[in-house]
Amino acid sequence: MGGAFHPRQHQEKPENQPMNDEDVLAKFRASGALLEGHFKLSSGRHSAYYLQSARVLMNAERAGELALALRRKIPREIRDAIDVVVSPAMGGLIIGHEMGRALGKDAIFLERPDGVFHLRRGFTLEKGAKVLMVEDVVTTGLSSREAIEAVEREGGEVIAEVALVDRSNGTADLGVAFFPLLTMNFPSYDESELPGELAAIPVTKPGSRK
Repeated sequence: MGGAFHPRQHQEKPENQPMNDEDVLAKFRASGALLEGHFKLSSGRHSAYYLQSARVLMNAERAGELALALRRKIPREIRDAIDVVVSPAMGGLIIGHEMGRALGKDAIFLERPDGVFHLRRGFTLEKGAKVLMVEDVVTTGLSSREAIEAVEREGGEVIAEVALVDRSNGTADLGVAFFPLLTMNFPSYDESELPGELAAIPVTKPGSRK
């Protein structure tokens, strides 16, 4: 996880200065959102670390700050083209809503009651609508790709994705421009290749995928 976090490094940061990785991690740590143990991720892979984004987003002011930081990551030409924000429930719902606020755009969300993403609750997309996909954490990119496919089925076009955390260390291929706020390389393992020390710990499955 790198060296110890020194709070004074983050005091009086100029408002227009982008957050760096340690700034973002500090918010996860301060909210108790960086967990250690044995976790089965939404992707099906296992890890000794889990970023519980719901905890870091439970404070509205902090969620808004993270959304503004994400907004700064998006190139202006893409930002100006966005018509609507879409996020997959549940993980992306809160940060998606805050991104809508930061961009001045409507924010809607996808659900998968039958295992496949759909727009529900009266949400629709105009044909050809330019969509920003918003996730909390990307590991393999599977959920994001499924959400992007759902938007295409609904008539929209995903022109970029943002996420609070890219756990893939830049290896996830989403098929669109991707702008994570924090890029990390927490090791993750297939169930067949678990290290002995991880296999010895009871597994917890905190994600939303069935």
